[in-house]
Amino acid sequence: MSDSGSPRVTRLLPDAVHQAVKPGTAVVRLQTTHDRRGVLDGAWWPCSRDIAAELPALISALTEYLGPLTRVGLDAGAWDTLPTRLLVDDRVIHIDSFPVGDDTVLVTRGDQDYFSLLVIPPHATPEAARTAMADAVRADNITRAEQILIDTGTDRAAPKA
Repeated sequence: MSDSGSPRVTRLLPDAVHQAVKPGTAVVRLQTTHDRRGVLDGAWWPCSRDIAAELPALISALTEYLGPLTRVGLDAGAWDTLPTRLLVDDRVIHIDSFPVGDDTVLVTRGDQDYFSLLVIPPHATPEAARTAMADAVRADNITRAEQILIDTGTDRAAPKA
């Protein structure tokens, strides 16, 4: 029988990154200690640029490990349309948008505890997405999200047909 006060044990990446990844995958390093050294806390590969369709699954998955989330900060240019709030699992999630072009999603828990996730473009190949996710979750990562996407060939713009 588990003690409800004991911390949940989770597998950290990069162990899980070698499993098959697909669009919609949320790969997250859940280090919540004060000495988080990496630039990013994880990565997310949405299936589309429709935030109303994509965000609820991510918020539900993160809430299971982080507890209630209050806000999400998004790059306005990366999504088709952005509402100011969404109802996810009977909770209002406030959405802040900024024209920053930084290829991240900031998820806020409480007042000041936030987690930064690399957003992998929906058009990325599984191999490129897997590599970008692995780079994003390295504990010693100091590379910005945009550069990870460039280095792995998963730039924001979809390839021309």
